[in-house]
Amino acid sequence: MKYFLLKAVCEYLKENACIIKFIKRIDNNIIIIEFNNKNIIYFDLSKSNAKIFKTKQQITSKKDFNAPFDVVLQKKFTNSKIENIELYNDDKIINIKVSSSSSYKKEVAILQLEFTGKYTNIIILDENRVILEALRHIDEYSSFRVVKVGVKLEEIPKKDFIPKVEKIDDIEDYLYKIYDDIEKENLESVKKQKILNVDRNIKKLENILKSLPKEEELEVESNDTYTKANLLIANLHNIKPYQKIIQIENYDGNHIEIELENMQNPSKYTNELFKKAKRLKQKANNICIEEDNLKDKLEFAKRLRINIENSNSIDECEFLYPKKERNQTKTKKEKNYESFFYEGYKIMLGSNERENIYLLENSKASDFWFHLKDRPSCHVIVQNSKKELPSSVIQKAATLCVNFSVEGGGVFEIDYTQRRNVKIQHGANVLYNPYNTIVIKN
Repeated sequence: MKYFLLKAVCEYLKENACIIKFIKRIDNNIIIIEFNNKNIIYFDLSKSNAKIFKTKQQITSKKDFNAPFDVVLQKKFTNSKIENIELYNDDKIINIKVSSSSSYKKEVAILQLEFTGKYTNIIILDENRVILEALRHIDEYSSFRVVKVGVKLEEIPKKDFIPKVEKIDDIEDYLYKIYDDIEKENLESVKKQKILNVDRNIKKLENILKSLPKEEELEVESNDTYTKANLLIANLHNIKPYQKIIQIENYDGNHIEIELENMQNPSKYTNELFKKAKRLKQKANNICIEEDNLKDKLEFAKRLRINIENSNSIDECEFLYPKKERNQTKTKKEKNYESFFYEGYKIMLGSNERENIYLLENSKASDFWFHLKDRPSCHVIVQNSKKELPSSVIQKAATLCVNFSVEGGGVFEIDYTQRRNVKIQHGANVLYNPYNTIVIKN
């Protein structure tokens, strides 16, 4: 933490802060302080990465913190009057001295924010600098400077250094920029991790596609297996148990050798060959469907990657590619659609014709259906039990429909209506009326 920034913050607070209206820990190492009325500043006391910043929108607490430190923090400083703010001992330590009047007496407390590398800490002191509580307790075995309740706080050895001087024109803008930089860094980190996971899936799908057998090869193998099975069944009387090879005359009158794989029961072995030939024939007939499904999944994964790359917030990244729950069990069940969750609504998207048909056939009359106007696109269904959808959910569903249907930017119209107004013609082709239209700029 830079000395000049701490000094600028102190000077800013001296001019603009008279009371601490509200104070609370919102993360493991972050406290929020509301000075006067709505002047909110965040103090992050993470070791080696401490920061002070402001935000346009208030950060919500990740959980309720009820440790003794949190109880004392709120008790001593909520609705307290600021007596003094200073850089203590001219070091990287902000001291906020406050007083609060009870029905009995006036109480004085000091909030000491230490931005000092390995000593980084938040310590609550009384007027005699005796420790009332601390974010981090340190015993005598860990450091010469003990941080324990009831112990008078030792001073940090001051280092000889010449502080860097940097002029800050507007401290508020500077503090907002710090948070913006944090968010940008965090966003890039989240994007990088999620894109890495999507790339792994893309690579996996590409490898599966490459390894798919050709329809012609499966046809040949199926025919050869049928021929082998028919020849063997015609010569069962000549086959002995555990025979390894048999010479048979084929349909062209040529003598060929067939390996028998040490079979014990020739009749059973022949039946297995017929079953194998049938499976190969079915696989040959369905290999095109499997290939199309894999290509659709690959196309969806590539579009998902692009959408994550273009995301402007961590929330958007999490919406597109949410974290898996720790206890979430893996299932091999075939997915019939892609699903997203937004503001309590489940949004389902068909990435190919099969999934579009499934959504149309399995959605409820009260659900909402979305589709690009007058052009091919994925079908999007929002599960709904009410008559209307919130405008934010409509916007999100329409944006998804655009992002996973077209490439490149532009202005697009999306029609939407309740599923009861959509009539299936054939496959995923439909007619619908009445409907509304929303315009999405992509």
